[in-house]
Amino acid sequence: MPSIALARPMTAEDVARLESVQTIAISPDGSRIAYTTRSLPDVTSGEEDGKARQRLNLTTGPDAARAFLPDDMGVSSVSFSPDGSMITFLWSDEGEKTALWGIPVDGGSHRKLAAIEDAAIRKYAWAPDGSTVYMLTGAAPDEARDAEKEAGFDAVVYEEEQRFNRLFAAEVNRKRPDKNPREITVPGYVSDIEVAPDGNWAAITSAPSPLIDDAYTSKRLQILDLASGNIRRVIETPGKLGDFEISPDGTQISMIAAVDANDPAATTLHLVNVANGTYRALNAGAPEATVDTEWMADGRLATIAHVGAQSRLRIYTEDGNLVEDIASGPIILTGLESGGNRIAVEADSPRHPSELFLWSNGRFQRWTQHNEWLADVDFVEQRTMRYTARDGQQIEGILIEPVGGVPAGGAPTIMDVHGGPESHESNGWLTAYSMPGQVAAGEGYAVFLPNYRGSTGYGTAFSKQHQNNYTDPEFTDIVDAKRALVEAGITDPDRTGITGGSYGGYATAWSATALSDEYAAGVMFVGISNQVSKFGTTDIPNEMYLVHARKWPWEDWQGMMEVSPIYHVDTAETPLLIMHGEDDPRVSPTQSYELYRNIKLRKPDTPVRLVLYPDEGHGNAGAAARYDYNLRMMRWFDTYLKSGDRTAALPDPRPDLPDMESDAD
Repeated sequence: MPSIALARPMTAEDVARLESVQTIAISPDGSRIAYTTRSLPDVTSGEEDGKARQRLNLTTGPDAARAFLPDDMGVSSVSFSPDGSMITFLWSDEGEKTALWGIPVDGGSHRKLAAIEDAAIRKYAWAPDGSTVYMLTGAAPDEARDAEKEAGFDAVVYEEEQRFNRLFAAEVNRKRPDKNPREITVPGYVSDIEVAPDGNWAAITSAPSPLIDDAYTSKRLQILDLASGNIRRVIETPGKLGDFEISPDGTQISMIAAVDANDPAATTLHLVNVANGTYRALNAGAPEATVDTEWMADGRLATIAHVGAQSRLRIYTEDGNLVEDIASGPIILTGLESGGNRIAVEADSPRHPSELFLWSNGRFQRWTQHNEWLADVDFVEQRTMRYTARDGQQIEGILIEPVGGVPAGGAPTIMDVHGGPESHESNGWLTAYSMPGQVAAGEGYAVFLPNYRGSTGYGTAFSKQHQNNYTDPEFTDIVDAKRALVEAGITDPDRTGITGGSYGGYATAWSATALSDEYAAGVMFVGISNQVSKFGTTDIPNEMYLVHARKWPWEDWQGMMEVSPIYHVDTAETPLLIMHGEDDPRVSPTQSYELYRNIKLRKPDTPVRLVLYPDEGHGNAGAAARYDYNLRMMRWFDTYLKSGDRTAALPDPRPDLPDMESDAD
């Protein structure tokens, strides 16, 4: 362990090289765990820019993990064959489409198990006896359309040229892939599949179209007969749909789903009767969110529930009776898998990103130790904090205090607002390229992450409180957090800033305009500035109507304008950095253009800058774009928030980057 003298604050360069456990799979007998680690190229040390890659690892005990494939093989959808002899995964060899591959656990090279010649495999599921694998793939090639594109006729008809995916069944021969897999007709756009224990049917999720709006609002669980391709039954849930798992005896399905069409998120645990399609909720109305489920070999059901900013492992009998309710302590559980009756979880904490843990002998035993260099970082105090909003509602958030403690008069403070708003922050790892977290704390800032009204983790009633009432109480909850932090002596009221992405970007835009007196600086990411034009430019208009606005813009044009940041630009004094991906389908970059142009013309003395990221969508995926974002965010806060000077000159348009000259030679 390093001495105290070696401790140092976390930096943007540290964020760029973080590695985390991404997916886990347990062998059927529970003896082995395969998992992937996710990382991006470290552009700060000269690696070539690129997107996230996942590397396969295998472990049989604590600190016994080893890489199981070459480093340059980025894989996904890791599983075990039903007999446990192979780890299987999706991978695209150079020049080929993504196929199903396997590698023996006891030694030997990886080999292709199944492929579809004209399309990439997107997901797969094993038949219980291992003789057949079912594969979801993209649509068949349209040769006529491809020929038109080659001739220059590449016009796109918006939302009318949808291509549905396909389902194939391939016989598994370990010597050679099946060259004639059988296609099974499926309804709509199928996004997931799990095969029943008897191998005769599968549970699938299907939406009416490939549109993301349908995936959010109209996806349903269906029972598919694998021999005939007929749908035996549709589970008629009314709203959003999350994780599902088939019980070991095939009589039930655990299902995380919304309780009605206006429920903002799928967070309620249900049990589905496969025979008749009926279902019942096990925790309806509870102030919590179920995030994952997994059946154990003996018929018990393991689940993860987030209760506010903490998490719990819960185990139910096959009848749905709760028999164990285990607090996770200092770690936050985010995903689980079972093999036999062993339970493995992905979990993070305030001190590390996601790692692999095993629930064993009454405790969570850590099995992996990635990012060992984090031992050199001087982590600061991070804790949950409750406060009372102006109308009496109790609100929770997570506070990260500055390195060296809070100075007299309070610290410069960044409100880091999550998106959704149907999501929540847990008291775990809270530092990322767009989340200032420990990097800001290391530079003397306090950071507060509020679970304002509309957040999940506190029950459906809480998450519905923002509906049909944009900005209040959801964004006044953030102002009330500031008041509570000032009263506690933590925050300097004149040096409070705000940042967030998507709906958090909306909160930032609103705070920098309508609530400008409260905030000394803002950094808005892929955020909303005009609730009227947002409806016409987003790919989720129905989701916005059902679980957010609860009305269409034409039902109240003036009201929708009044909850739009551009409407309040005349009061905008807060220096605002706006960043957006040029290819964002969720929140069009025109939302950022609108706010930027309004501030530039109507408030020419207010510092504002717009940064666009080519080839990025609703969030940055590329390593360089992420690192660039982090640098710009912190430099903006250093310029305007730390100093408290709203009139400071704009920082240079380009941040200081690592020396690129050697890479160009």
